[in-house]
Amino acid sequence: MQVEVNPNEDTEWNDILRKHGVIPEKPQDPEPLIQEALVEAERKAYANRLQDKDIDELDELEDEEDEDFLNQYRQKRLAELTTINQTSIHNQVYPLQKPDYAREVTDASKTSFVCVNLTSSAANNVESRLLSELWRRLAPKYGDIKFCEMRGSMCIEGYPDRNTPTILVYKDGEIVRQFVTLMALGGTGTREHDIENMLVELGALKESDVRLKKKGDDDEDERPVKSSIRNRKVAVEDDDDDWD
Repeated sequence: MQVEVNPNEDTEWNDILRKHGVIPEKPQDPEPLIQEALVEAERKAYANRLQDKDIDELDELEDEEDEDFLNQYRQKRLAELTTINQTSIHNQVYPLQKPDYAREVTDASKTSFVCVNLTSSAANNVESRLLSELWRRLAPKYGDIKFCEMRGSMCIEGYPDRNTPTILVYKDGEIVRQFVTLMALGGTGTREHDIENMLVELGALKESDVRLKKKGDDDEDERPVKSSIRNRKVAVEDDDDDWD
């Protein structure tokens, strides 16, 4: 006679069967692991609660936090700012000529990240105008990263205008990321934080970088970007001399 056994029952007979490998071990209850993970997440969140605070925000917390703990973060922020100031040597968008590409991009990427914007020659390419405007905003903000710009057809003969703008990110003499048009970043809705997120993902920026936008800042910047692009339309159409 065959006796049916429920392998999930917690009985002495099942313990014997498990011991001899007749039935599998009872699955471990996941709840303790989940609870442990939640506790650890809360602990890390509390330990890193000052991670994204700038100097002024830290000063505002003097009545709420331990003074020694705050001083540690102040010193950390000051050290980060010093490093940023020392490495911010670019601070502008560099127009490229093909003969200088290897020196200005490939070789330069051995000491810092280099971001190249291959632009469109057509004035009605909205994404290209948008990225050029974002480049001009980000370059002085992140002076330790070199932002360059070159017309796509001048960089690569016959390069299709439909592939512009194209973003090429170099590090250590190699292309580490490329985007053909802004579709993967948000299309015509691409904003500074989209480029910043990409730079964080690549390691060009740290998540704790004091220059990164804080939540809630994006809405304030969206309208000026669109407005400035419209204002630059005539200038883009007439700006051929820089690329000849």
